[in-house]
Formats: sequence, C-alpha cells, structure tokens
Amino acid sequence: MKIWVDADACPVSHKKILFRAAERTGVQVTLVANQLIRVPTSCYIKFIQVNSGFDVADNEIVKRVGVGDLVITSDIPLAAEVVEKGAYALDPRGELYSVENVKARLNMRDFMEMLRSSGIDTGGPSALSQSDRKSFASQLEKFLSK
Repeated sequence: MKIWVDADACPVSHKKILFRAAERTGVQVTLVANQLIRVPTSCYIKFIQVNSGFDVADNEIVKRVGVGDLVITSDIPLAAEVVEKGAYALDPRGELYSVENVKARLNMRDFMEMLRSSGIDTGGPSALSQSDRKSFASQLEKFLSK
C-alpha cells in the first residue's frame, strides 16, 4: 500500500501529518505536483515533479496508483478515477471516498459546476478548520491501521 498526494493543493499542515505517518508506519508517501515542493529526507517520502498543465499531476497519480493505495486529494474527479481503479481517496476535511460514496459526490460537484457556469453564485468551501485537520488525521490513522 502506498499513499499518493495531489500536492499542489494539499495544505502544509496535512503534509506534515503525512510525513509523520510515513516515518512512523514505513508506508511510502509520494507527493506529485507541477511545482517544486520540499520534502524531508526519508526513504519513505518521495516527490515527483510533473510538467505544468491541466490535470498533469492528476493523470500521473492515476497512472501510478494501485489497488488498495490511498490518494490524498480535494479533487473529486481524481478521487472518482482512483476509486474506479480499486484505490481510496481521502480529502483534506477527512472524508474517505470509496465505491459507495464517490459517485454521489461527483454528481453533486458536477451539479454545482453547472450552477456556477450558468451564473449562480454557489459560494466556495469554507477555510479548513482545526476540526477538519483532526478529522483528516483521524481518518488517515484508521486507514493505516487496517
């Protein structure tokens, strides 16, 4: 099992949680981004820099993810793709996407996108809270303990 991180939008606080988990458990954590991201020196933590462009990092993750792997992302279409390949996805607020729930989330995201494109202001997500960070860390621990 490996952890893949859609690192362009992953909060620094979450990266730190992931780095500690990698060292503690020995699980490989790989950050994928189109810009340079510093990672600690560790045999459990890697960084892959991809070219700039729409969904280039997402496509790299989809190409490399395996069955049972975990992908950290707030991108619901990416979450849906990796779940389809037999992996799991965890968003920064601590929601674990699986076969059972990702299609509903993708449908809601598409509906909201349709509203926005027709000129309706749907607002955006709230800022990440301390409770979101705790939920993320808790869900990560549950996943790693399986």
